[in-house]
Amino acid sequence: MKRYMLDTNTVGHLLKGHPAVSLRVTEVPMAALCISAITGGELMFGLAKAPDAKRLHQAVMEFLRRVDVLSWDGAVMERYGNVRAGMEKQGRSLGPLDMLIAAHALETGCVLVTNDAAFSRVAGLTVEDWTRGS
Repeated sequence: MKRYMLDTNTVGHLLKGHPAVSLRVTEVPMAALCISAITGGELMFGLAKAPDAKRLHQAVMEFLRRVDVLSWDGAVMERYGNVRAGMEKQGRSLGPLDMLIAAHALETGCVLVTNDAAFSRVAGLTVEDWTRGS
């Protein structure tokens, strides 16, 4: 089964009810959806910055109960080191958290779902943008 790792921006679109993202999420089996622990950390950071946003807290926690959060392991660490070194050698870069998420998607064989075009710079990474609809 093809797995889809939702990037932080895609989760944000989903939580805000973006029509195309919401539709695509309902079309894919829940077992095919996942996020990186890095994205989970970014979601927790967002909640920590908005402690009074009760509806947001509820939506994020409900989302996290339903989606598989993939943890980091030694293989992902190694992939990260190789991806980052390779990109630096080519004079390319990503933001630090994006680099971690990209390496995680590569190592786990997931399609990364994002509307951040910067991820297209990562060799071998399959990216889909669900904000554009089907």
